[in-house]
Amino acid sequence: MKPTPVNPAPNSSMQLLEEGAALEQLSRRGAASDTPSTDVERYDVIVIGAGQAGLSVGHHLKRTGLRFVILDAHPRIGDAWRQRWDSLCLFSPARFDGLDGMPFPGDPYRFPTKDEMGDYLESYAARFELPVRTGMRVDRLSRAGDGYVVAAGGRRFEAPHVVVAMSSYQKPRVPAFASQLDPAIVQIHSSDYRRPSQLPPGDVLIVGAGNSGAEIAIDLINAGHRVSVAGRNVGQVPFPVRRRFVRRTILPVLFRVIFHRVLTMDTPMGRKARPNFVTRGTPLIRTRSGDLAAAGVVRVARIDGVRDGRPALADGTTLDVTGIVWCTGYSFGASWIEPRVFDDHGEPIQSRGVARDEPGLYFVGNEFLYSPSSAMVHGVGRDAQRVAATIRQRMSSVPVH
Repeated sequence: MKPTPVNPAPNSSMQLLEEGAALEQLSRRGAASDTPSTDVERYDVIVIGAGQAGLSVGHHLKRTGLRFVILDAHPRIGDAWRQRWDSLCLFSPARFDGLDGMPFPGDPYRFPTKDEMGDYLESYAARFELPVRTGMRVDRLSRAGDGYVVAAGGRRFEAPHVVVAMSSYQKPRVPAFASQLDPAIVQIHSSDYRRPSQLPPGDVLIVGAGNSGAEIAIDLINAGHRVSVAGRNVGQVPFPVRRRFVRRTILPVLFRVIFHRVLTMDTPMGRKARPNFVTRGTPLIRTRSGDLAAAGVVRVARIDGVRDGRPALADGTTLDVTGIVWCTGYSFGASWIEPRVFDDHGEPIQSRGVARDEPGLYFVGNEFLYSPSSAMVHGVGRDAQRVAATIRQRMSSVPVH
């Protein structure tokens, strides 16, 4: 079947499930959301998202004895990973892919597949008997007196504390000029990319030179496409992580020391590095620039518009391509969160996950929440533990529901 062209204009109704698994409904449900429901469930804490961030929060909340629930839009825990592209493997070895209390099974130095990660999260929730409610799409988070109301799945949940355990990768971003491209050019955002067969034969342009763009470029090259990559250089780790020796000796220093303890919001070096991580993304880890060149991927200038229906580059040239994969990132997409706790760039105003000027609201799993490891599987537990401890401390002076 011939692929249907996709024009992901900024006003598209495209939705994205969280890196961790709560699907935000960007268009509210009108009267159904505005009408108070008599079917109310009350908890001490509501966690939104059952990905690695939400399950980490749940693990630490369970130790506090508080009554909580984890809401997730997917029909099955781990589906946010299972729904990614077919060839995806985690960028970090299994040694760094386990959550607190449960190491990732198997060879600790291999790169787990996306399905293995999804199954691991499902097993994690079962092992610790975490109260996850699947099929609960969150439509709105609003303030009600001293607490919060969460509208999800046609139900109403109330709690004095809410943890938004979602990654920064919620709403796909594409440039405004994408809709001006020739309709014959098949356009796919990386959130919708699954396999090379989605694209017609011919040349493919990948816009975005981060880890996702690099991995998808190799996937397409291996399928016989000619691939060009446009985008600014995000940098790369200075050693080949595909080598088992590097995974054993050097990656622990990178992940557990540099990304976890050196580059933090408490160090001048970390505060200086944070803007690059947030705007440009994590440096290339597994597939580096040398790997792309060796595979035949061509680097081209930045795309800055459209000319005669084709992508125009900053150097004045145009590309004759049959497909484009937009690896141009995401925004947090927080229109469903009514309390205004975001800065001009859409990032939550918080300190170690605790929202400022909004008591009872917390964030876990965001890009560089406290350090680069905040958005990584191996590092999210530290932020989750701190948030759970803060909630327990705040709840200690009030009756528990």
